[in-house]
Amino acid sequence: MSLVRLNIKGISSSQTQSGAYALVLSEVNGTRTLPIVIGAFEAQSIAIALEKEIKPPRPLTHDLFKTFADRFQIVIKQVIIHKLVDGVFYSSLICERDNIEEIIDTRTSDAIALATRFNAPIFTYENILDKAGIYLKIKDEFSSSKQDLDIEDIAEEPKATEKSQYSKDSLKQLNEKLVKAVKDEDYELAAKIRDEINKRSSK
Repeated sequence: MSLVRLNIKGISSSQTQSGAYALVLSEVNGTRTLPIVIGAFEAQSIAIALEKEIKPPRPLTHDLFKTFADRFQIVIKQVIIHKLVDGVFYSSLICERDNIEEIIDTRTSDAIALATRFNAPIFTYENILDKAGIYLKIKDEFSSSKQDLDIEDIAEEPKATEKSQYSKDSLKQLNEKLVKAVKDEDYELAAKIRDEINKRSSK
C-alpha cells in the first residue's frame, strides 16, 4: 500500500463538544483532508509546537519526551497513521538510534504532537485516506493559538465503544448532515458523521 504525506492544516475548536478539537491534516499535492478528533491537552500541545514564538514556562509532556530523546540520541524519523477502526485512528512512531530502527505504537494525537517537535513527516496509507478523507474547502485561519486552546479540562480521544448520537439516522440523513457540516466548515462534526457512515459501510 502506498503512503501519502500529510501536512497539519490547522486545529478547529469543537462547536458541539466541550473540550474537543478537530485536528485537520491535508494531503500534500492533493485536495483531501483528514479531520481527527483530539483532546484539549493534545490540541494545546500541537498548537504550542506550531507557534515557535510561544514557550511554556515549564516543559509539557511532549517537550519532556523530546528532551529525553535528544539526550539519548533517539530520532523520530516519521509518523504513520496506519489503521482506522470504528472511527479511532492508530499510529506508529518510526524511531532510530545507532542506525537501529524501532516502531512504537502510539495515539495519533501524541504522534503528531511529537512529529511537530522533531520536524518529522506525517504519512497515512492511501486506503485510509480513501475511506476517511473528506474534500473540504478549508479557511486559512484556524483557532490554533495558545490563547484559544488554554483550557484546564483534558478530554480523551473518543472511545470506540461509545454509542453514536447518529445511530438512529438513515444513511441519507447522515450524508445530508455531512454536506451541511462541510458547508459550515465544522470539521469536528464532519469527522463524527464520516466515522458513523464508515462504520455502517464496513458492516
